[in-house]
Amino acid sequence: MLRELITFEVEGQVFGLDIMSIREIRAWSPTTRLPRVPHYVAGVVNLRGTVLPVVDLAARLGWRPTEPTPRHAIIVTQLGAQVGGWIVDSVSDIVTVPDNTLQPPPPSAGHDTVVPFLDGLAAIDDHMVMVLNLAALADSVQAAEAA
Repeated sequence: MLRELITFEVEGQVFGLDIMSIREIRAWSPTTRLPRVPHYVAGVVNLRGTVLPVVDLAARLGWRPTEPTPRHAIIVTQLGAQVGGWIVDSVSDIVTVPDNTLQPPPPSAGHDTVVPFLDGLAAIDDHMVMVLNLAALADSVQAAEAA
């Protein structure tokens, strides 16, 4: 079976998300910061009259927080009824990956902040794409917001 991915960059690393979970890709727009949210929640933006929570993906993965510029993008995803935005450095391409070529992520070193959110790794052209598991990312955000 084939999997279509949108690829994008965060901190110089290439990631992919299943295209079926992508609702739209928006140009960067400033967020309204909220009190008492996890450090990786950048805030909210107005999405055609709906409040859209926006997560700084770099910060969520345990890297330094993004200092957004107009060159950044927000990938809007939908998982069931849950809609959210993810700040990324840039959106790259749409690629097709056969499921049987997806490699499992390496064993986590216990303090690795990225591996728990990966479905696997895909070799595309001359680089590796880390395929994110949106359900794992969204679950962790919901759990942190509920705490």
